[in-house]
Amino acid sequence: MSESLLVFAAGTNVDGWLQHFDSTGTTANSVKLGDSIVVIAKGPGTEIPAPAGLPAPKHEVASKGDFRLGRRELRPEGTIVTIGDAKVGDGSVAVFAGPCAVENREQMMATASVAAQYGSVGLRGGAFKPRTSPYSFQGLRWAGLELLEEARAHTGLPILTECVDPRHVERLAETIDGFQIGARNMQNFELLSEVGKAGLPVVLKRGFGCTVDETLAASEYITAQGNDQVVLCERGIRTFEHSTRFTLDLSAVALMKQRSHLPVMVDPSHSVGIPALVEPMTLAAAAAGADALLIDIHVQPEQALCDGKQALVPEAFRGLMTKLELLAMGIGRKMGGVVRPAPDFA
Repeated sequence: MSESLLVFAAGTNVDGWLQHFDSTGTTANSVKLGDSIVVIAKGPGTEIPAPAGLPAPKHEVASKGDFRLGRRELRPEGTIVTIGDAKVGDGSVAVFAGPCAVENREQMMATASVAAQYGSVGLRGGAFKPRTSPYSFQGLRWAGLELLEEARAHTGLPILTECVDPRHVERLAETIDGFQIGARNMQNFELLSEVGKAGLPVVLKRGFGCTVDETLAASEYITAQGNDQVVLCERGIRTFEHSTRFTLDLSAVALMKQRSHLPVMVDPSHSVGIPALVEPMTLAAAAAGADALLIDIHVQPEQALCDGKQALVPEAFRGLMTKLELLAMGIGRKMGGVVRPAPDFA
């Protein structure tokens, strides 16, 4: 059965198209996606000429399968995702850095200062932490969110934090600049739909046991809500190799950028789990076309309550950012942020 995606400019009245498809026994619905309206039609009517007088689509894309609204053909120029003042997908290399988990005020403010000083365009930090063991540190929860707010106020950097529960979406959306969906929740479809409805940017991490196809299909739960502000994040998959925490699949970066108009981020910290490997994998990710990096940093990783073994200390992060800027220049790109004076935290 034929399936088509018809793309119209925002504000176009597509009721006539929906009536045409209905009269031909074709299932059709419309979704507002960013600055466009997309009519998704499946059935014989996709091959029947439409009546005269209907508004012409900007373009039409033949479609099939579970991946529709994120298809590269739908928006060949790509999508730019705006997180606070930061741009992901505009051709620059954007870095979001911070601790894996918000642990206390001193740790969060010091780490945020390092991120801001050395050129990060945004802060990452988990207030809620889904852990393998129920006895591990689970995050400061809403108190952690308040610390992220304070760090944003002092640095001016937008904040990304993980959402683990659909019931948290509304409250988090009042404060944060972007949601992060962790690998364990990539196929929590109710959660994906709820963050999609919130309208904020969403960083969707690939599940460590999931294929590229499954990752792209999961992103549809967000875009189907009309939210095109989605960043796909490669964070490593589980293989037979145990020398690193996970296996960073950089081929997925190039593949997702080829197949999807959504920008792609890489998390080298969680994938390799070894600080000495974060820098080369970051550089490799940028060379592979990654639009953004998500990097763990910590001022005292030996005291970290969560994933300290993979975090970069300030000097290592500074060195990485210096090399990343040189690499970006060498491949005709630029860094998304600039080195700035360290904020003075009271």
